[in-house]
Amino acid sequence: MPSLVLASTSTYRKQLLERLELAFLTDRPDVDESELPGETPTATAERLALAKARAVANRHPGSLIIGSDQVAYSDMQRFGKPGTAERAIGQLQAMRGKSIFFHTALCLLDTRNGTYQQDAVSTEVRFRALSDAEIQRYVEREQPFDCAGSAKAEALGISLIEYMRGDDPNALIGLPLISLCNMLRTAGVEIL
Repeated sequence: MPSLVLASTSTYRKQLLERLELAFLTDRPDVDESELPGETPTATAERLALAKARAVANRHPGSLIIGSDQVAYSDMQRFGKPGTAERAIGQLQAMRGKSIFFHTALCLLDTRNGTYQQDAVSTEVRFRALSDAEIQRYVEREQPFDCAGSAKAEALGISLIEYMRGDDPNALIGLPLISLCNMLRTAGVEIL
């Protein structure tokens, strides 16, 4: 079986991949994650998932490389990783009472032959009409500075959400495991 490499240093993606109980390495892709002029949020996520896999491919010949990227958006507004409490509060204020779409793209690159498989999963997240006090308390308690959209649905952030709609709940956290299992099987990896 070829080596498996996660082209990410995200602790969230690493924890998700660990659920499959497969041996894997992680490698930082060092990819510019800026959107291109005129690029849709979905196109950004899909382009970056492939770019991340390709960025580490030369360091791991004979391997299967997993690249993933997520873009959160509503209409023309994107919600990236806030980095600070002030920006997290601002994002949550902008998202309250609205549906936000989290488009999570996935790529499995086979360095043995240069082929790759791609898929993407969109999740609609409807945020409750949150008060400023609720937002402030949430940000202070969870400090979601490294999460697109400033909310950790896998933790206390679930209290901010009215509903979620999507095909794979793992995609919202950062790695669509259902699609990944299908891709790995296609590449000849036995999961069970």
